[in-house]
Amino acid sequence: MPGAAMEKPQSPDDYIASCPPAAQEILQQIRAIIRRVAPDAEEKISYRMPAFTLAGGDLIYYAAFKRHIGIYPPVQGDEALREALAPYRNERGNLAFPLNAPMPYALIERVVAARVQEHLAMRAEKAAGRPRK
Repeated sequence: MPGAAMEKPQSPDDYIASCPPAAQEILQQIRAIIRRVAPDAEEKISYRMPAFTLAGGDLIYYAAFKRHIGIYPPVQGDEALREALAPYRNERGNLAFPLNAPMPYALIERVVAARVQEHLAMRAEKAAGRPRK
């Protein structure tokens, strides 16, 4: 898996290509979900992992690890979404989807949609000069 010993990937394509084939397929599907839900978002590498930016700020990151796929930052969402994500939250609230279980792509799509809403609301508040709650 990509890690500290690896040279910094130059693009999301480089990052994904450096992963094992099973992880590559999952990462490509997550990438497609993000592109579909946030078509105006732009891809980049940040913190040595693929990321998407939207409206001038970081929207979402995703990465492959030895035993899971991580998605960052923590998402707040509504109560139903928080409950659905409970089994996947780590100690910091970030999401870790195990590689030895079916990937919950529909849930990941809900996460991306929630991140878009949260992110755009935060950016609007910042533009309006209102402090974040």
